[in-house]
Amino acid sequence: MKLELSTPVTAISPVGVTTASRLKRLGIETVADLIFYFPFRWEDFSAIAPIADLEPKQHVTVQGTIQLIANRRSPVKRKNLTEAVVEDDSGTIKVIWFNQPYITQTLVPGDRVYLSGRVDFDRYTLQLINPVYEKVKKDTTHTARIVPIYPLTNNLTQKQLRFLIKQALVAVSQVKEFLPDAIRTEHELIGLAEALSQLHFPDTQAALDQALYRLKFNEFFLFQLQVLLSRSELRTSVAVPITFHEQETRQLVAGLPFVLTGDQKKAAWKIIADLQQPRPMNRLLEGDVGSGKTIVAALAMYNVALAGSQSVLMAPTEILAAQHYQTIYKLFQPLGITTALLTRSQKLCGMESVSKAALVARIAAGEVAVIVGTHAVIQDGVQFKQLGLGVVDEQHRFGVTQRKALRSQSGDAATTPHLLSMTATPIPRSLALALYGDLDVSILAEKPKDRKPIITKLVAESGRPAAYQFIKDQITNGRQVFVVCPLIDPSDKLGVRSVTVEYEKLKQSVFPEYTIDLLHGKLPAEKKEAVMADFLAGKSHILVSTSVIEVGVDVPNATVMMIEGAERFGLAQLHQFRGRVGRAAYQSYCFLCSEHLGERTQTRLQALVDSQDGFALAELDLTLRGPGMVYGSQQSGWPQFKLAQLSDHQLMVKTKQAAELLLADGSTLRDHPVLQEHVDRLLKELHPE
Repeated sequence: MKLELSTPVTAISPVGVTTASRLKRLGIETVADLIFYFPFRWEDFSAIAPIADLEPKQHVTVQGTIQLIANRRSPVKRKNLTEAVVEDDSGTIKVIWFNQPYITQTLVPGDRVYLSGRVDFDRYTLQLINPVYEKVKKDTTHTARIVPIYPLTNNLTQKQLRFLIKQALVAVSQVKEFLPDAIRTEHELIGLAEALSQLHFPDTQAALDQALYRLKFNEFFLFQLQVLLSRSELRTSVAVPITFHEQETRQLVAGLPFVLTGDQKKAAWKIIADLQQPRPMNRLLEGDVGSGKTIVAALAMYNVALAGSQSVLMAPTEILAAQHYQTIYKLFQPLGITTALLTRSQKLCGMESVSKAALVARIAAGEVAVIVGTHAVIQDGVQFKQLGLGVVDEQHRFGVTQRKALRSQSGDAATTPHLLSMTATPIPRSLALALYGDLDVSILAEKPKDRKPIITKLVAESGRPAAYQFIKDQITNGRQVFVVCPLIDPSDKLGVRSVTVEYEKLKQSVFPEYTIDLLHGKLPAEKKEAVMADFLAGKSHILVSTSVIEVGVDVPNATVMMIEGAERFGLAQLHQFRGRVGRAAYQSYCFLCSEHLGERTQTRLQALVDSQDGFALAELDLTLRGPGMVYGSQQSGWPQFKLAQLSDHQLMVKTKQAAELLLADGSTLRDHPVLQEHVDRLLKELHPE
């Protein structure tokens, strides 16, 4: 049977119903899905090492002949062992596999094999433990080459996945090339089919590098095209100009219980100037946690309300939406500006609880000037009478599809609402320009004068008891504590503390007298909201969490942030965690705990101890970590790439220039139908409705 890209995986032998269900968990249902399921790393087993030259801890491939092979049970733990002796021209080595007795049915004395794995040393001799094996042949899959390593799911092995992907690659020539020839020539890019083949089973390291370069180029290029098309659409769109009510705005600012920083004033005036234009604003407001972004957005919403239009502020979680609403309501209620909160569990008009139907009717009638909620407000049957401004918190890659949803709900299909995105993620300006060329950027670098710097300390394992005692003292004084861990489950081979294990340890052994809650991304949304609500209300003393609190709720009473496995996070991400405390007048603290405080780790983490500047830390992290993921893999609002990384800055710039040149010469995507198809699919994937 000839395989097509659309062929179901069940048509590939030996994929049965059970294996197909496991593949489906990885998003693999067709031959094309297999081809586009990328490795996350590679093991180089291409060099064949003579047995006599092996040394402990090496990762090697040997080629030899099986002299002896047999199954037996170990005398102590009664494990099933398969033992073999393998010989090459230089010597012999012992090989052991655990709990794989079927190997003796596959390999027999006299077979010539490749064995790839780690060399260990027992009390007497060198040996290979659980090596990958393959009979000697011209084209190997699992050994004697650069071997791909894929993300897996339960009961699916690397061998199974490699075997299936190798079969699927016979159809790789059917994948259509979409980059124009001129771009491929200019940037010395190999063909798409060749890149996909070499990504999975590279002939050499150089071939793998070429494949990675081409496929990363694809991802950035398509993304940059999307940005340019979004900008082009905005330039041809019409917005309702919002008149600046200068006197009322100055009165509001004068009545605030604090003084605006210089950065807040500059950002507010730029936003107000944008709102006066007949084309839609598209601005990103960046500022560290606690820098005062919400009041800047509120000044814009105030002018929109005075102009007779409506504003909507969207937050990523119900808790954060409710917190924004408290701020907005207190500010606008004395001024006669009607506000509403619309989330799954709360429907408020002012402070009055109302039914969803009643609230939606008031919004449609224009009786509510400012609506705060989650992103459901643009997906839940809400119609505005005249929507002038959308404010989006921590979702700065708010896309074309969502913008169209706002337009369709705005009450005037001929106009596009102004859009202000806000983020507490510090993005270096060079990176922001490359990633978000369709956005104007305002930065709040100044902190309010009443905010105390957060005291940050490195904590080695020996300093842990003192840190725990300090936490007890803080809780005794009525404060609360965050503990952040990098993982959910205790299966990480790197020995990093998992959130579940840490939670149990703290609850049972370290702080049994306190109320401790657990928060991670696998919890249902309702449970996550309930846990955060309890912590905010002071019902729990300690919250043990994964990075889901990175963009989160304001808990003024929390004064300690303890980060386990701190070396696993980027500086920008650590700075985000640290910003969860220090939200009130209390002195706050951040403890960076690491069991691996080597020189490089210590240098990097010391930068966080020495600096409170999120933008400087983000710039430094890009330099220090190289191609590493600086911002965390699931940062809200950031583009998610399979291979490209935010620190591939030079490539990002090249793809932006290539995309600009393609559209600048008068071409449209209609001139490149296969490219148009890819861009359209990307828009759907990035902005699902």
